Amino acid sequence: MSLMLSAQNLSKSYGPRPLFDGLCVELRAGERVGLIGPNGSGKSTLLKILAGIETPDGGVRTARRGVRIGYLTQDDLFEPGLSAHGVLMAALADDHLEDHERETRTAITLTQVGFENPDVLADKLSGGWKKRLSLARELVREPDLLLMDEPTNHLDLPGVVWLEKLLRAAPFGYLVATHDRAFLRAVSDEILEVSRVYPGGSFRVAGAFDDFAQKRDGFLEAQTRMRDAVANQVRRETEWLGRKESAQRKKSRSRIGEAAVRRDELAELDYRTAASNTAGIDFAGTGRQSKKLLTATGIGKALGGRPLFSGLDLMISPGTRLGLLGANGSGKSTLLKVLAGESQPDAGTVTRADGLRVVTFEQGRATLDLSVPLRVALSPNSDQVTFNGRQLHVGGWAQRFLFRPDQLDIEVSALSGGERARVRIAQLMLKPADLLLLDEPTNDLDIPSLEALEESLEEFPGAVILVTHDRDLMDRLCTEVIGLDGQGGSKSFGSVGQWLTAYERANEAAKSAPVALAKKAGASATAKPKKLSFKEQQEWEGIETAIGAAEDVVATREAEVTRATSGNHIALTAACKALEEAQTVVEKLFARWQELEAKRG
Repeated sequence: MSLMLSAQNLSKSYGPRPLFDGLCVELRAGERVGLIGPNGSGKSTLLKILAGIETPDGGVRTARRGVRIGYLTQDDLFEPGLSAHGVLMAALADDHLEDHERETRTAITLTQVGFENPDVLADKLSGGWKKRLSLARELVREPDLLLMDEPTNHLDLPGVVWLEKLLRAAPFGYLVATHDRAFLRAVSDEILEVSRVYPGGSFRVAGAFDDFAQKRDGFLEAQTRMRDAVANQVRRETEWLGRKESAQRKKSRSRIGEAAVRRDELAELDYRTAASNTAGIDFAGTGRQSKKLLTATGIGKALGGRPLFSGLDLMISPGTRLGLLGANGSGKSTLLKVLAGESQPDAGTVTRADGLRVVTFEQGRATLDLSVPLRVALSPNSDQVTFNGRQLHVGGWAQRFLFRPDQLDIEVSALSGGERARVRIAQLMLKPADLLLLDEPTNDLDIPSLEALEESLEEFPGAVILVTHDRDLMDRLCTEVIGLDGQGGSKSFGSVGQWLTAYERANEAAKSAPVALAKKAGASATAKPKKLSFKEQQEWEGIETAIGAAEDVVATREAEVTRATSGNHIALTAACKALEEAQTVVEKLFARWQELEAKRG
């Protein structure tokens, strides 16, 4: 595969601490690489450098001539007043395309990402649909390589599964930064981790995420053994150098020099090993022995006249591990608020055990005060915190959550999303609980912190009710999941996969119902067919020309494949891929032509 993008010996620093130094990354045509790393390791900065948006302090970035590189940011920003159609047309403004070609490509891409109304205003969209539009803005430019920074942000679980299918079928290569382990398994063929724990700052493994995790663990174990061996050597050399003065005159200068080298090597290994530490997450229970913590009988709640759930019965006991599933807006967060007593149900009753202690991790960490320093957020009233009956200094408590001493006086607003999540978890850990209500606690957490959270929740003696898009966490932790359809219905499922299958079937049935009704009434229908809009009429008038041009490209690519059969396999692979992409364009144009023809009646 040909080299598309290369970065050699990259370095970047903010303040006294480097994000990375001497980092090397190479991306070839068609590669599908997952990018991971601890919070603060510089993943987003690396993507910006690779996209050519940010300049490194040192090193060289080289892109193949003519390569089209797309970049999907974490934040979905659009010019005010633009429609979804306008966003994509603006993205193509600098491309040398005929008007009808821009219209056709825009229409195809909007259909591909699920937009039914191209005239909807971008700034009126929900977070999930803004993410889809941001992705469409990159897809419409037909990139050879797409760089993506947390593309699952704001997508609900069905949206994440949709994105997985889209990426697996994509004709381009990509580098995607994410903490979602199930998503990594689905979309990546290689894993690249950026972390100072590795020599050179990165570790790359071909294969699935589980293969990577196994090889990473092996590497880190070997590095720890090396660190211990070097530490023993330094201790022996230090003892030798510390002997009485008469013996020191006989010491070899070379041996003294070697001892200094060993100390430097140990310092480097200590620095790298410290980066592998994980947050000390450990939720405390109250020790309550009640068999029933909370009982909900026939509860229901509506929003704006739309029922979210109704007739729902729950019985929560110590050891309960319940997951809540549903599309965005289906009522998961509302149900947690009803169970917590923050909101009253429209129907039914919620009975809580006397003195029930409930701890809630709210979506978006809404109760976190961003204006205070870190030390105040962790310990508002003094420099001491009480955890499990022990007094700890706020500095030690901060270190447990991977914060440095020099961060204690930084405002919480200056922390990253993952760091803010760790602050909120630290606050909640100081409150012994019978019941944990967790609404998207995994957002922004890196994989080591996710694994620590998972282990803590498994060992928590009370009950847990969990809302998360992290399928790994929910499948491993929850013994039961309840799916909310957002229309008043709810149903129990054995796993996330079982719910997803039921959700997709329900969606397919909902889409096919109007078609079936239309066919049934077709013979007696007298309504006039819809007319094309002005933009669609322009598109329809130019689409046959576009199809002809696309078919000419296919013929050219077929000839290139024929010529390449006598050459090397790399040229043949590239030619076959180009042919496949050209055929895909023709198929999309024909599909769009049929869609417009049907609309014309």
